[in-house]
Amino acid sequence: MYKHAIIIFFLLSFAFSSQSVQAQEITGPVYIVQPGDSLSSIAVRFNVNLTDLMSANGITDPNQLGAGQQLVIPGLEGVTGLLNTEVINFGDSYRSLVRRTQIPQNLFKKLNHLVSPSEFYIGAPMIMPANAVSDLTTRVSIGAGESLLELAVKQNTDAWTLAYYNQLQGSWDTIPGDTLFTTGGTIDQTISGLPSAFISAEIRDLPIKQGGTGVIKVKTIPNVTLGGILVDHPLHFFPMDDGTQVALQGVHALLPPGVYPLRLDATLPDGSVQSYEQFIVINTGNYGSEIIPLNDSSTIDPAVTEPELQQIVSIVSEETPGRYWESVLTNPSTYPDCYTSRYGTYRTYKVLNTEIQLPGFHTGLDFCGGEGLDIMAPAAGKVVFASPLTVRGNATIIDHGWGVYSGFWHQSKINVEVGQIVQQSDVIGLVGGTGRVTGAHLHWELWVNGIQVDPMDWLMLPYP
Repeated sequence: MYKHAIIIFFLLSFAFSSQSVQAQEITGPVYIVQPGDSLSSIAVRFNVNLTDLMSANGITDPNQLGAGQQLVIPGLEGVTGLLNTEVINFGDSYRSLVRRTQIPQNLFKKLNHLVSPSEFYIGAPMIMPANAVSDLTTRVSIGAGESLLELAVKQNTDAWTLAYYNQLQGSWDTIPGDTLFTTGGTIDQTISGLPSAFISAEIRDLPIKQGGTGVIKVKTIPNVTLGGILVDHPLHFFPMDDGTQVALQGVHALLPPGVYPLRLDATLPDGSVQSYEQFIVINTGNYGSEIIPLNDSSTIDPAVTEPELQQIVSIVSEETPGRYWESVLTNPSTYPDCYTSRYGTYRTYKVLNTEIQLPGFHTGLDFCGGEGLDIMAPAAGKVVFASPLTVRGNATIIDHGWGVYSGFWHQSKINVEVGQIVQQSDVIGLVGGTGRVTGAHLHWELWVNGIQVDPMDWLMLPYP
């Protein structure tokens, strides 16, 4: 028996050794796995066969993949070294990224399988060599009527150097607003090719998902009023301590994944408006589905549900200029790590023994725990609603400022009244089973500029 064990061990060792040698024989660039990557998504991104990708890396289980892992990418002849992912942000373009990184255009197109520069969307991941870091850290734009020589003098360089690094045919090969890169300069010159009213603009936590919160931070020249749209919702900007203005905008959980417009509008003191628009990628939230059985059809009757929804929308559509919350929200439940239903789940409400049903999605977080448990305020705010409703039962809405609201439904008892200021972790009510429920539970939802978003994001990340 001992001899058989030795033979089996030898055969297994030979098999693993052969697999390792086979994987090492395949050369190519190495990609560093990013959070959220899967083997199939990486294969699609690099336009390689999944089987070839697994074979090149000696992988037998495609589910055994972790962020930071290094993968050899087969089929990219002539490309070596580490590859990184950079997400396109507002104001980036194909030409500006190639100029800044100094990556040869043919290599950049090969890595990203680009057919057209118009494929550059905010939130789209771009593959590039890890060593694609140049000294060209300052972005500048050619002004109307300005020559390359004049811009070069301002940047303490010369026109020929600017032309060389930015792949221009000569000093005449420029257009107003074109983004160029140079060394040195001041921080206020990192204007990303945006119109002259903008100093900088950045969208945080890209790509944005269904049910996510868009955070748009913009710095402008003095006395500029900002506006714009994300998808089809107007943006409302609020000042921060560092002079930056920020807009928070929820993205609907049922918005189909795809590309949508993001536009910034800057109104100058003379009334003129400068705008910049670029498409942004909205990714899937990968939400599940569930069926909710009901005994009573009255709570899914549109004659009841629609007026109640519009009542809520009218309340949470107000933009309070002040901000009550500080940073990360805290969990409102007595059992903060136990959930019975997550945000975004596609739902079908079905009345038992009938054909009556109502499709929708879960607009918040449902927590474990039954009747009478405390409900805590996740952040400071002002109570703007505290009354019973048909679908939502005993309901409380807290205004946290800047268009951010919390809603708490199905309570057995409401402990606050309209106009009351509450602090983070104050007890505002008790868990109950009022309204459209199948049992007593806490339902918490978060509204951002008129859209319900995933509260889990706000429990893990600071906003803005």
